Amino acid sequence: MVTASILRIVSPCWKPSVEGEDSERGADSCGRVDGLLWYKDTGNHVGGEFSMAVIQANNLLEDHSQLESGPLSSLESGPQGTFVGIYDGHGGPEAARFVNKRLFDNIKTIHGAEFTSENHGMSADVITKAFLETEEEFLTLVRNQWQIKPQIASVGSCCLVGVICSGLLYIANAGDSRVVLGRLDDDVKEVKAVQLSYEHNASIESVREELHSLHPDDPQIVVLKHKVWRVKGIIQISRSIGDAYLKNTEFNREPLLPKFRLPEPFHKPILKAEPTILVQKLYPEDQFLIFASDGLWEHLSNQEAVDIVHNCPRNGVARKLVKAALREAAKKREMRYSDLKKIDRGVRRHFHDDITVIVLFLDSYLISRGSWHGPLMSIKGGTGICGVVTT
Repeated sequence: MVTASILRIVSPCWKPSVEGEDSERGADSCGRVDGLLWYKDTGNHVGGEFSMAVIQANNLLEDHSQLESGPLSSLESGPQGTFVGIYDGHGGPEAARFVNKRLFDNIKTIHGAEFTSENHGMSADVITKAFLETEEEFLTLVRNQWQIKPQIASVGSCCLVGVICSGLLYIANAGDSRVVLGRLDDDVKEVKAVQLSYEHNASIESVREELHSLHPDDPQIVVLKHKVWRVKGIIQISRSIGDAYLKNTEFNREPLLPKFRLPEPFHKPILKAEPTILVQKLYPEDQFLIFASDGLWEHLSNQEAVDIVHNCPRNGVARKLVKAALREAAKKREMRYSDLKKIDRGVRRHFHDDITVIVLFLDSYLISRGSWHGPLMSIKGGTGICGVVTT
């Protein structure tokens, strides 16, 4: 028996959509655009199929994302796999855009430099070093542009990365984007949601405790402001790439806008760029992964998102998730979804955030093979930049 709550969640699967529902399978090789919506309904990666969608709310899209399927190293003999990146920018798009260009390349380069016959796969150490290298590159950019564009010091990005390689799943997160696994529970014959990423948001007590332990001499390291916990009363996240003004005192001064400047100097970075990393084996019961910026999770619970993916056709399912979140956003404001769709970017941000979703379906046979003979895939969400190379 289908409960009313489940029916509400999965009903978008069978309702006609006004958001580009006419896409044809295979016809959107670089994705399609319909107003503020960008989507790639279906494609193949090393370990199965995938679906992507992005909805813009800000004047400039601050969410950036990518999916790379093929070589994970600069070496020809290096491993193959799938890389997913969700980069949720704040203060502007520059940091997220920069990470979208540099992080994966840094992973490939660092892996190539550290490749050994004993360790030919991916590693948590390689991913962490790539995060920190990308951070240093962006801070160098901030330093070079400081005099002509000081506001770039207040721009940052959350970074959520997933890598599938040699039967292992690597999840690296700095910020509050989230990845949720849909895992089949044979006992009850249901697909259960399992959150895999650890979020760095000051609203979480353990994050506030970490900040207090790292900054024991600063009683104002986290401040409750308008019923929201914020680091230094300014920002909710405790880890990011960018946000130079909270990492180096050389950027915490004029000509940066006063609202970003702290009244007292600090002697070590307030925010960190180092990600929290999880490494685990993938099993046949692991059905799919949902990677999304926090704009999705503001409106859908982990299990609601998993139920939609499990009960809907794979083709276009990322777009179904975005649509379900927008329906919830409209409902919270007591308005119709059709009216929300008419609101232009910029003003739209008062109703929901930019939302990026990438769904990776997991084919245990393909993942266990450890090699890939299909087309290599490289696609940037929301931009239409992609490359498909048949090998």
